[in-house]
Amino acid sequence: MDIEDLSACALHSSKITQPKQQATSQSFLYGIGLSGEDMRRPFVGISSCWIEGNPCNNHLNTLADAVKESVERVGGMNGMRFNTISISDAISMGTSGMRYSLLSREVIADSIETVTECLHYDANISLPSCDKNMPGVLIAQLRLNRPALVIYGGTHLVGTYKGERVDIGRASELYGEVSAGCLSEEDRLGIIRVCTASSGSCPGMFTANTMGVSIEAMGMSLPNSSSSPAVSREKLQECGLAGKTIKNLLVNNICPKDIITRKSLENAITCVCAVGGSTNAVLHLLAVAHTAGIPLQIDDFQDISDRTPYIGNFKPSGQFFMQDLHEIGGTSLLLKHLLDNGYLHGDCMTVTGNTLAHNLQSVKSLESIRQQIIFDVKSPKKATANLKILRGSLAPDGAVAKISGKEGDYFQGPAIVFDYEQDMLDSIAKGDIKKGMVVVIRYEGPKNGMPEMLYPTGALVGANLSQHCALITDGRFSGASHGFIIGHVTPEAYSGGPIALVENGDVITIDVANRKLELNVSEDILQRRRAAWKCLPFKTNQGVLRKFAKVVQSASLGCVTDY
Repeated sequence: MDIEDLSACALHSSKITQPKQQATSQSFLYGIGLSGEDMRRPFVGISSCWIEGNPCNNHLNTLADAVKESVERVGGMNGMRFNTISISDAISMGTSGMRYSLLSREVIADSIETVTECLHYDANISLPSCDKNMPGVLIAQLRLNRPALVIYGGTHLVGTYKGERVDIGRASELYGEVSAGCLSEEDRLGIIRVCTASSGSCPGMFTANTMGVSIEAMGMSLPNSSSSPAVSREKLQECGLAGKTIKNLLVNNICPKDIITRKSLENAITCVCAVGGSTNAVLHLLAVAHTAGIPLQIDDFQDISDRTPYIGNFKPSGQFFMQDLHEIGGTSLLLKHLLDNGYLHGDCMTVTGNTLAHNLQSVKSLESIRQQIIFDVKSPKKATANLKILRGSLAPDGAVAKISGKEGDYFQGPAIVFDYEQDMLDSIAKGDIKKGMVVVIRYEGPKNGMPEMLYPTGALVGANLSQHCALITDGRFSGASHGFIIGHVTPEAYSGGPIALVENGDVITIDVANRKLELNVSEDILQRRRAAWKCLPFKTNQGVLRKFAKVVQSASLGCVTDY
């Protein structure tokens, strides 16, 4: 078979494969089995977020093998697999390990950038499949700005227990149910043993799937990448298209900054809003925009939320899972419906080499299918999306909420304050948290790793308090969290923000309709408290957490570390 000469695309690898002075480089490359002909071909880095200890990621090397085979079957390119890291939010949730979750985004981005720059790869195909994997690989691809493709590892299948479809979000509520005496130990164990029914990421519209939809809407992954399950035939077929796709991107020199623009970011945010996606998307898309050099503020999310109908009937606030969307036509069905009704920019370039509108030309219309997963924009679940940016005396620099509407849009009550997540969990087990209270969990912001508060929200649900209490934190929420919850409060407690000055009994007002988050305490009292305030010591004085604390920016800036 004649193989097309792609040597002109070896813009970076040729710096080590061609010059005579690079003898050691070339010797090592011959040492891994390359031929003289291979030395003229572009190197395609294939970065897998594989780890054995997490179902989100434990299948990724199998997919990476399929990608490498595809790259080399197309010919003219060298596929070079390498690993980056992943952590597991679900496994570390509620422990000190969760403080390493957000910073893993930076480790992933840094490691892909490091390997690609050091080894002079000409292109990148990344395989992420867990929450921080998704923005991490995208940030790296933007920094490098070489032809690139994201292949999402896909969602895992949903389990069933006694006729009920159960997932990891359900598992997070069990502690509260047990504490309230509403669940037997037999049923608790029964549910947790079947929640994760295959390899792949969490199945609701949690952070991984939210970011998967965002990346597809931005144009950085192939059509329906975000909806095809990890163990599906379609996921392997997607890997089989990787070689053809990356070759086209190389030949035409289409790079991430040609694809990720202000318009494509607006497409991503619109989709997050339409499906009721995770609030973590705010952090991650701010970071993506920062890396791309595109101005984006948290208030832009509110503007788009206000003009986007909420049409996704997905867990945790709805009924369905990503595999259900896959079965009726996938994410392309959602994008086509939003595009046809004027909510997306169809002229944005994508990794197919065509525009978003071109990719969606042959997709069937939503109206032609009988289903309950995606509502028509003309009769949405809610006229505007549930993503809300709040400001006020408790959050001068902003806070992020996901209010579906069933919680109401106004809450006022006395604060019960906890300096760390575990203190709140101990308190709910003792019955100290009562209806009408505003639970405040602080010192959990970016400088302390910004862990997710899935267990606190799950405990409130399980204890039948989620409809009667609000929760405010400078930490984050899992995409599986739901209720009257507000996170990303800035400035954070470690920076001396107003949240650090709240005391038990202070009245807090949450006014979603007017975008207000107010601490109803006089300025004179706050000044006295501020003068007496002493910051709690950091959890560690060395290692990656300490380094992260020194450089991380505010949540309202995306928690970037290279600002």
